[in-house]
Amino acid sequence: MSLLALSDIAVAYGKAEAVRGVSLSVEPGQIVTVIGPNGAGKTSLLTAAIGLLPSSGTITFDGQDVSRLETEQRVERGLCLVPERRELFADMSVRDNLVLGAYTRRRETAKIKSDIDDIYDRFPRLKERHKQHAGTLSGGERQMLALGRALMARPRLLMLDEPSLGLAPLIIREIFRIIASLRDLGVSILLVEQNARAALETADFGYVMETGEIVHDGTAGDLIDDPRLIASYLGGQHA
Repeated sequence: MSLLALSDIAVAYGKAEAVRGVSLSVEPGQIVTVIGPNGAGKTSLLTAAIGLLPSSGTITFDGQDVSRLETEQRVERGLCLVPERRELFADMSVRDNLVLGAYTRRRETAKIKSDIDDIYDRFPRLKERHKQHAGTLSGGERQMLALGRALMARPRLLMLDEPSLGLAPLIIREIFRIIASLRDLGVSILLVEQNARAALETADFGYVMETGEIVHDGTAGDLIDDPRLIASYLGGQHA
């Protein structure tokens, strides 16, 4: 059984359709990527999946229809989104941002402290900067904090929107190494990413999205060798 299944999802802004009839799935322990150009509807798809945008179609998580649940209820069930802009609290410390990531578990004081220690072990730079305001961090450190804050919710599936955006190539490699390592925590991942090569080198399975629709899908290995994708998305890209 799929952990996450999106079936015939449609999202519209007024009369403009951003997503049309999209279906995809993520299996437990799997990293799935959605690649495609700007304006393809990838971000709208993730935003609808977490419940921040109205949509039609069916969203099933762990065998249950969550289409009508509020965002917080989806998070409580183990679905979490790291948005493109990261949306950190710039005037709050690194540690306080992490604590806020566990807001659905706010009564679990001892477990939250233990989870913060685990995040510091995974992201040593966050431990070094735990008292710094999030707004003073570098781009790579802000992305690490966004990932760490999401992990504080103990997600079963983590949706990542453009995690490499605005980062230097060396930092991009580190971020994708971290993403791959999250499988060790039992976290499945749905990854939206414009850096198609880096995404497919990390993922197990991929979907190609154009003008609001899925136009191609397959194993990451097959897609990365597909001449059509090489011509359109992979030429000259290196993570």
